[in-house]
Amino acid sequence: MTDLLGARAARGSLWLLGVNVVSKGSQMAVTLVLAAFLTEGDLGTVSLVVSLVNIGQVIQSMGVYDVISRTDRDPRLLGGTVLTLSVGAGVVLAGALVLAADTVAALFGTPGAAPLIRLAALTLPFSAAGGVLMGLMHRDLDFRRRMLPDAGSAVLGATVTVVLAAQGDGPRALVVGLLCTAVAQPVLGALAGVRCRPNWDSGAAREALRWIAVVGPAAIVAVLLVTVDYLAIGHVLGADALGVYSLAYRIAWVPYILVAVVLGGVAFPLCAALIRSGRRAELPAVACRFTRATLAVTGGLFVVAAVLSDRVVLLGARWAPAAGVLVLLCGYGLAISLLQTWHQVIKAAGHARLFLGLQTAHLVVLVALLAPGTRFGVTAVAVIQAGAAWLVVAGTWWAMARRGLAFRMTELARMALGVVLACVVCAGVALAVDGEWTGSVTGTLVEALLLLLVYGAVLVLVDREVIRELRAVGR
Repeated sequence: MTDLLGARAARGSLWLLGVNVVSKGSQMAVTLVLAAFLTEGDLGTVSLVVSLVNIGQVIQSMGVYDVISRTDRDPRLLGGTVLTLSVGAGVVLAGALVLAADTVAALFGTPGAAPLIRLAALTLPFSAAGGVLMGLMHRDLDFRRRMLPDAGSAVLGATVTVVLAAQGDGPRALVVGLLCTAVAQPVLGALAGVRCRPNWDSGAAREALRWIAVVGPAAIVAVLLVTVDYLAIGHVLGADALGVYSLAYRIAWVPYILVAVVLGGVAFPLCAALIRSGRRAELPAVACRFTRATLAVTGGLFVVAAVLSDRVVLLGARWAPAAGVLVLLCGYGLAISLLQTWHQVIKAAGHARLFLGLQTAHLVVLVALLAPGTRFGVTAVAVIQAGAAWLVVAGTWWAMARRGLAFRMTELARMALGVVLACVVCAGVALAVDGEWTGSVTGTLVEALLLLLVYGAVLVLVDREVIRELRAVGR
């Protein structure tokens, strides 16, 4: 990636990283605040509500925002048609969720969540409009403009949530914050200069619907993959168990969101641009570069989170059971971080049906294991999540290799060896330095920084290519 396209992708990576640090950092702050103010049951209730909203957001978009990056049409014309489709679907879904709120809440053992579900449903049309604007920015690798609508709306929503939670507003605080975020996103997007008016073009609609026919189901499967465990725990084990699992999951989710989603968000439009310019042969090299960057950075964050998992008690002794679950979910997070990168390459290369097949296989395996396994507790659910994800990692690599999208296995082995050795060394260092001083918030932060430095040193010794690749991504 030494040409102009590569430079734009590199700058895009940095801007998207900045956006995610602010927006997802705000969400992490909200998680910590809610853990301090809410009971396990309350956190479980809001987690269920957020899961339902996430499902609704995916259904209303059906993965169609990606087609804006791939189309040869006027992107504004296609964007306007997609806007009409997506916002219309959002309105219908919001109405359905409002009407079915009592039934849904009772189904998952949280009857008190019905008012929250109705309020959260109102976010859907606004998030649909914001999604189209994000799709237009993605096509141009213009992630700088995302700072205002994406990060700005997240900070606004987080602020509202924290203030209301501090005033004792309970679970409702998060839902009001979600609504503020959703409304602000398209407004701030327009202020950033990215505008799109609803319109209708039959050709654009057919193109969007052809994409929806394949990628849409895959998008629904993808969101089910990250919510079916919540739904199973809520239904079988109740809100308290869901609260414990949710805290661990939210912490383990941070490296994936901050790094893997950032790199995947750049990888897809970059690969799509390479395809459009007749440079398909470069896809394995791009996959190698993004895989190394993903493993190197997320690996360090997951290692630190796993080694320091017992520090969740700093949020309150009631969260101690989340420590073991967090360790397992860090392994799960590393697996889905790899899948995030590889799936973008697969989709951009035009193998949307393969993407759908991989996602569906993952969901089938996960549901088949959760059905009998959830009753054994949240630790069993975490084991199931991690095991299913790594099984799909192996299958995805095999599928990429068959289609000429994979890089050399020796490169992947070297990347993995570096992460594994760094993990072992970090665990040893943590045992050596553990003491009374590390039991505070300040001590935990100092120890985390030390572990990151150790991780980086070990990784560079094992895989010197990582420095060159990270520099290439950052140029």
